[in-house]
Amino acid sequence: PLFVEKVRDIVGLYLDPPLKAMVLCVDEKSQIQALDRTQPILPLAPGIPERRTHDYMRHGTTTLFAALDIATGEVIGELHRRHRSSEFLQFLRTVEANVPTGLDVHLVMDNYGTHKT
Repeated sequence: PLFVEKVRDIVGLYLDPPLKAMVLCVDEKSQIQALDRTQPILPLAPGIPERRTHDYMRHGTTTLFAALDIATGEVIGELHRRHRSSEFLQFLRTVEANVPTGLDVHLVMDNYGTHKT
């Protein structure tokens, strides 16, 4: 509902942010496989490409939370073992700690459940 109005609001924030404000695009990528190779990587040599074994060990999964400042390209990111509201709240505290004092913060994000904390 009200899709066009929402798009205009978001694009307007990106193109013409309010004074003394930072607009961040926030998202997460869950279930990133944490893998480790079973053998060391064989280094480059003249005429020979770097070589890796196809075998790996699993170390579970991780979740990446990230905030992109469209104006500067700066990224604030954090990895967490789990993907819950408490981890998202911790990430928001990290964002707050990295934003210069005196700036209002506008977060643009989807409506995933953890974002409603």
